[in-house]
Amino acid sequence: MPCTIFGSKLNAYLCYMTAMQAFVETMNRWGSEGKPFLFVMDFDLKQPFIQPLDALNGQEVLFWMKGFGNAPKSWPVPNEKLLFDISPPDFNAYKAAFDRVIWHLRRGDSYLLNLTMAVPVQTNLSLQAIFYLSQSPYKLCFNNNFVVFSPEPFVKIENGIISTHPMKGTLDASLPHAEALLMNDPKELAEHYTIVDLLRNDLNSVSEKVRVDQFRYLDTLETTKGKLLQTSSHISGQLPKDYQSHLGDILKLLLPAGSVTGAPKKKTVELIRAIENYERGFYTGVFGVFDGQKLESAVMIRFLEKTTDGFVFKAGGGITIHSSAEKEYEELLRKVYLPFENIHAQ
Repeated sequence: MPCTIFGSKLNAYLCYMTAMQAFVETMNRWGSEGKPFLFVMDFDLKQPFIQPLDALNGQEVLFWMKGFGNAPKSWPVPNEKLLFDISPPDFNAYKAAFDRVIWHLRRGDSYLLNLTMAVPVQTNLSLQAIFYLSQSPYKLCFNNNFVVFSPEPFVKIENGIISTHPMKGTLDASLPHAEALLMNDPKELAEHYTIVDLLRNDLNSVSEKVRVDQFRYLDTLETTKGKLLQTSSHISGQLPKDYQSHLGDILKLLLPAGSVTGAPKKKTVELIRAIENYERGFYTGVFGVFDGQKLESAVMIRFLEKTTDGFVFKAGGGITIHSSAEKEYEELLRKVYLPFENIHAQ
């Protein structure tokens, strides 16, 4: 039954609870039945979407999950030269938000906070074309509202094992000694330790025998701006035997994703909502697929959205007490790209 909100906080809360309860119960039921489905969850968990794979409309929702999806296998490459221009946000506006974050970090309200902004962009490509052309393991084009081409998995559930690969730390791969610079950066190392500890605690809330299988390894991402280096870790745990009947409960307990919020999570999410001056919406939410046996999901970063004022690319990064406003601003802009290895921006 659809929700009608008449400006009442109580009505809004009841609508949220009804939507989330229905979402969780549906995921639990379909998981127990082995019924394949796609799910999409926004950052605030206000607009959860779930649909059986055999009922998906490929004109409205396109997905790609590490080699599995509902899109045609090929897409024509545009003949015209790619246009992808960004309008960098005002640095002073960013620094004002950054300074508020630092103030709270110094108070001990948070140890790590993921600060994000909306960056206006111009492109001559449609969201669907960007979806098809993007070289990314996790892709989603949703109702012609947004496209996401994420490099970051959220959780994978298979044969009773739940695992996650948090990503923290990004650097231009063309810099001299880039790998050593990234791996030896004290700020990046501290940020990575914090997020690994947070995700390990998150997995402890739903599983047992949680361990860090691999700490801080390097990935390379191809973009229109050249190659980027990214550091990740691998964490896993053992789920109870009846886990397929509780897929919705598991996801709800783990969200929002720690890698795009911070630590401690609850207080940091409160600070994010107070400091960021826009709605994240589906950006930094999670989408995924259950194929009847295995669940794969991804964090919705690298996110381009169509708005009434044009396209915006939402991006950001983790702030610690050792962060520099200038460097964090530069990192935010580095993340505004299209993942096309053989197509170059104008």
